[in-house]
Amino acid sequence: MSKAEGYRQGEPCWADLQTPDVAAAKDFYNRLFGWTYQDFPTPDGRSYAQAFVRGQLVATIAPQNSLQLQAGTAAKWNIYFAAADAAELLEEASHAGGTAQFGPEKVGDTGVLGFFAPPGGGTTGLWQAGSHFGSHLFNEPGALAWAALFTPEPQAAVGFFQQLFGHGVTEYPQDDGGSYSTLLIDGREVAGVVPADEGDEADWQVYFGVADVAGAAAAAHAAGGEVLVEPDGRPVDGSLATIQDPQGGILNLIQTA
Repeated sequence: MSKAEGYRQGEPCWADLQTPDVAAAKDFYNRLFGWTYQDFPTPDGRSYAQAFVRGQLVATIAPQNSLQLQAGTAAKWNIYFAAADAAELLEEASHAGGTAQFGPEKVGDTGVLGFFAPPGGGTTGLWQAGSHFGSHLFNEPGALAWAALFTPEPQAAVGFFQQLFGHGVTEYPQDDGGSYSTLLIDGREVAGVVPADEGDEADWQVYFGVADVAGAAAAAHAAGGEVLVEPDGRPVDGSLATIQDPQGGILNLIQTA
């Protein structure tokens, strides 16, 4: 079990789902990952759910805000990077060519939240740990395993993250002439930056681990989701698929066992 005790600044540490139907999302992800839940009230009388794998906290399913609900916005997974000082990083994001979008906002004693976007777009979360440091498992079935930013400005985004977090970078040439960049901390790959398809807006893709990609994709379909990208048939290590939950949340599945 890859149990986490904390995260270094610049590491993806947490993912959460904002959805128009928390109860339906809980059912779907229980059937997909076997998640169990603990519910907590929100100030407006609704509730959000913490999700657990074998008793270990791995994600949150939260209700959308009123503006998202009124607009009919699809569910969305968000990714958060660990921050030693969220306020300082939000200020630095603007100086580095990005945009501070929200925060810093203290969330009780659990931590401090913020959102920013690198050049080219792609809303990105910051999390300054308080009592909550992030996912208790990483790169395990049912837990966060990877995140990649698909962006029309990959080189600008890579330079931004280098300046903001001090990431190292590895470039992997692709057959189409582009490259897949990975962001590194102490030589360890922690996230990807990928050229977006022409016309697509920047967005993060979040990856959760599964023991069997083909089986998980079939379970997602049986639970009412859609398989957007079928399991790719690669060897077990690194096999991938992309699914969409019934409320529109898109999630990637990656073989981790």
